[in-house]
Amino acid sequence: MWIYIVVIILVILASMVRILREYERGVIFRLGRLIGVKGPGLIILIPFIDKMVKISLRTVVLDVPPQDIITKDNVSVKVNAVVYFRVMDASRAVVEVENYAYATSQIAQTTLRSVLGEVELDELLAQREALNHRLQKIIDEQTDPWGVKVSAVEIKHVDLPQEMQRAMAKQAEAERERRAKIINAEGEFQAAEKLREAAEVLARNPITIQLRYLQTLREISVENASTIVFPIPIEFFKLFIPGGKE
Repeated sequence: MWIYIVVIILVILASMVRILREYERGVIFRLGRLIGVKGPGLIILIPFIDKMVKISLRTVVLDVPPQDIITKDNVSVKVNAVVYFRVMDASRAVVEVENYAYATSQIAQTTLRSVLGEVELDELLAQREALNHRLQKIIDEQTDPWGVKVSAVEIKHVDLPQEMQRAMAKQAEAERERRAKIINAEGEFQAAEKLREAAEVLARNPITIQLRYLQTLREISVENASTIVFPIPIEFFKLFIPGGKE
């Protein structure tokens, strides 16, 4: 008989005592009415009268599954994302919504489809940071009545159709060829400018033609290691010099 009494007392004591960690809070209901949030540490409950719902305040990483999205320019893509959120008000997270994690997941999915469906593919690929901020703001506004704070939303991967990937590859290749041609044309233009400047210098100083001629002969003889005879005398170049004599 005493054994049964001891067991009952131990069960009652076990139901009275709760220990919550630093990142946990207990939402206490007494006869169905919310009386407050307690924790962390030792919590004493009235057996059979008080009920406690334990809530974690740590940041939750929610993986949003791939969503089929049609962009503004009618391109069908699959996009997945990750949402970082945490409970800021434990009582509202329990009272205002049945399952705050599931509700946040559904809000994230619908918002992802809605927001990304309003932008073009190029914007989706190039302005991901701005879209992340926009998604975070919209989702956070909708989860705020539940006491949930969405701290960040990140688009993880954009899955493009094969034909779109090939088209983008061709576009990138054409862009690289265009830049190569522009760079080559700029190089030719700069070379022509330098040649024009050199010609102007030679025209202002006729003696430099003879010096350049002798330097060229020296370079040729060194490179080919042979004797080269030019039958044209240096005086021949005076014909091309303004004021020269025949």
